[in-house]
Amino acid sequence: MMAKVQPEDRTPILVGCGQLVQKEKDVEKAKSPMDLMADAARLAAADTGLGEKLWPIVDNITVVRFITDSPDSGKLPFGRYPNAPKTLGNLVGANASKNCYGPTGGNTPQYLVNHTAELIAEGQTDIALVAGSECFGTMMRALGQGKMLPWNDDPGGERIDIGVEKLGVTEVEKRHKLQFPVNIYPMFENAIRGQKGRTVKEHQLAVGKLMAPFTQVAAKHPQAWFPVERTAEEIATPSDDNRYVGFPYTKYMNAIMQVDQAAAVVMMSVKKARELGIPEAKWVYLHGCGDANDLWYPTERVDYHSSPAIRLIGRKAFDMAGWKIGDIDFIDLYSCFPSAVQIGRNELGIAEDDPRPLTVTGGLPYFGGAGNNYVMHSIATIMDKLRAKPGSKGLCTSNGWYVTKHGIGLYSTDPVAGPWKREKPSSYQGEIDNEAHPKVDEKPNGAAKIETYTVVNGRNGPEFAILFGRLDATGARFVAHTPNDPVTLSDMMEREQLGRSGKVQSAADGSVNIFTPE
Repeated sequence: MMAKVQPEDRTPILVGCGQLVQKEKDVEKAKSPMDLMADAARLAAADTGLGEKLWPIVDNITVVRFITDSPDSGKLPFGRYPNAPKTLGNLVGANASKNCYGPTGGNTPQYLVNHTAELIAEGQTDIALVAGSECFGTMMRALGQGKMLPWNDDPGGERIDIGVEKLGVTEVEKRHKLQFPVNIYPMFENAIRGQKGRTVKEHQLAVGKLMAPFTQVAAKHPQAWFPVERTAEEIATPSDDNRYVGFPYTKYMNAIMQVDQAAAVVMMSVKKARELGIPEAKWVYLHGCGDANDLWYPTERVDYHSSPAIRLIGRKAFDMAGWKIGDIDFIDLYSCFPSAVQIGRNELGIAEDDPRPLTVTGGLPYFGGAGNNYVMHSIATIMDKLRAKPGSKGLCTSNGWYVTKHGIGLYSTDPVAGPWKREKPSSYQGEIDNEAHPKVDEKPNGAAKIETYTVVNGRNGPEFAILFGRLDATGARFVAHTPNDPVTLSDMMEREQLGRSGKVQSAADGSVNIFTPE
């Protein structure tokens, strides 16, 4: 019989988690995102067994960036917190020496857990609270009612910003409206369909079959925004309640941002957990992790059906843990849109017919896409599942911007053997940055072919089309719209466009390039 692994003192562990959903319809009774986050933090503290005794000894409070602090959010009139971690500390009664704030992106919760684990292992932090929340549902209802809510606080103090805050698109990409996730993720989907060799109808049903099990999980999760089970056909088929958003995505395939949700975890060293008497049954170890970015701007990508970054961090995390993908019991793949799920699944080597569920929450379209903080709910849910089945293994992935920024975490209640040490992401990021990729022509002219595309729909039908194309003469990639007439837009949705020939003309007035199909 093998002796039980004895973890080293500085090994980082997660010892508490808490999450909740708010469905209060009266905007003036609903809690602010800071108050909701404080509630999640208190749940996480109670989960450790320490409760209020935790707050005087927390030395690091790290908060996931709010939507209101993300780029292009300047028009939102309330909900800004200049030092959110300090405000959170004041609400729960903590006075941490480090008040940290993460960058924009759905990858942020896993990134912050990985980063905080490293701080603990290196002795720079002993006890950390990592938390986030969004009340974007209440905010948008209030704005619709013409109401201003008192969601502001400036407690002063120094805020430590973690990571790099950088726009996800170029100016040319932004002019073509690629800064909106609902416009660009369907372009990845059509590229995946082309790589699979499917017709639109075949692929639409395949996507419905992929996402239907997500609704089954959401229907059973107590914090889900939409706990409603749906069939593959219901998800895949356009209807009055399920209109196209970005073709080929129907409404039921899109992340739902207008939710009120909060989640938090407590992290510390093994030594501290022992000193504080936290039962080992609460301990969850981060066995493997990784963070990397794909080529930053969408027009630069190698292609639109893969992610070299996910492939790389998957390899790094599994090497660090000494595990294989077949060892994993619980999986949560980032699921803002079905294309993200498929790319993550394929890069991690999960077979299409693998019987394991690909989510523990239900995913962003059904559980809820709480801004940058969704993955904190994934991590909290995985912690609960691992504790209920000691010795099991969990995998969580995260994704920011447009299949751009990625993180991964491998978790178990089994102890980590030896010193905890992750490979610095900066040591392997260059492997992706140096990959061969197409040149980009921002002012394209001439014969060309469509590489992938989408048709953006409003409530009354198609509004405009966006495409990535390649110039016949040079192979350079470009972004363009098509002529904005009903005949062209309907045609773009009714017959195959991948590889379609035409001519592109650059915008003389600096607006959008126009590709006219033959």
